[in-house]
Amino acid sequence: MNDLTTQYNNVNSQPTTDQQSVLAQSSVSREMEEVKGAIFLAKQFPRNYFEAEKRILDACKRPSLAETAMYTYNRGSTKVEGPSIRLAEVLAQNWGNLSYGIQELEQRNGESVAKAYCWDLETNVRQEKTFTVKHSLKTRQGLKQLTDPRDIYEKVANDGARRVRACILSVIPGDVVEMAIEQCRQTLTGNSDKPLKDRVSAALNHFKEKYGVTQEMIEDRFGYAASSFSEFDLVQLTSIRNSLKDKMSTVEDWFNKDIGKQQSSGLAADFNKEQGEVKSDADTVPTEQG
Repeated sequence: MNDLTTQYNNVNSQPTTDQQSVLAQSSVSREMEEVKGAIFLAKQFPRNYFEAEKRILDACKRPSLAETAMYTYNRGSTKVEGPSIRLAEVLAQNWGNLSYGIQELEQRNGESVAKAYCWDLETNVRQEKTFTVKHSLKTRQGLKQLTDPRDIYEKVANDGARRVRACILSVIPGDVVEMAIEQCRQTLTGNSDKPLKDRVSAALNHFKEKYGVTQEMIEDRFGYAASSFSEFDLVQLTSIRNSLKDKMSTVEDWFNKDIGKQQSSGLAADFNKEQGEVKSDADTVPTEQG
C-alpha cells in the first residue's frame, strides 16, 4: 500500500515540475521575442539626431525641468555637480530607441539584489550596474528595518534611480548632455519676468523657512553679500536646494550653523517689507501664488 501511495505521489508531482519548466521556457521565449521586436523596430525607425536634439532643447526650455535639472553636493573639500535624475529621464525619452530601468533580481533576508540598465537598441551599446540594497532606512533614531513590501520597493527604486541615471548618461553622447545642461542654465537665467533682487530674496526666505538656513549662513558660503548675487549664484543656490530636497546632502554639508552673528545685508527683510506693503494696499485683490 505504501509503495502504491509513493508511486501515485511521484506520478502526480512529475507534471507539476514539467509545467514549471514549460512556464519558465515560455517566459524566456516571450522576453526574447519582445527584445527582438524592439531591436527590429529600432532598426526600421532609426533616430533622427537633429530631431532628437531639438526635442531635448525644447524640453530644457521648460522652467519646471530646468529648476530640477542639476544637483550639487560637497564631497570632502570639493564640489560635485551634474545632471539630475529628472534630466537623465528626459534625455532618454527624447533621444529615442533606448531601453532603461531597474530590475530586482533577488530578494533575500534583509536585502535585495537589483540591476539598473540602459540599452541603446540601435547601436547595441549597453550599460548595466548590479547593486545590493539593504532593507533598512537611516533615521535620527538609528537604522529602521523595513518589512512592508511597499517600503522595500520604494527603497530599491530610490537607490536604483541614481544607477539608472549613471547608465543613461554613459550611453547618451556627452556633448548632447552638455548641450542640455547649458540650455537649462539659460532657461534659469533668462526666463523670468521678476527682478533678480526679488528672486534672490524669495530664495533666501525659502531656505530660512524650509531648512532653517539664515541669510548670514548663505553669505558665508558664497563669500559675499546676497545683494551682490548674480544669476549664476542663484542657479547655484537652486542646485543646493534640489540636492537638499532629494536628500543627496544635508544642511551641514553646505552651511556653517555657527554663523549667525554677522550683520545681514537686509535683502530678505526688504523683500518681506515690500510684500507686506503690497498686501496692505490690496486687501481685496487675490495675489499670485508662486
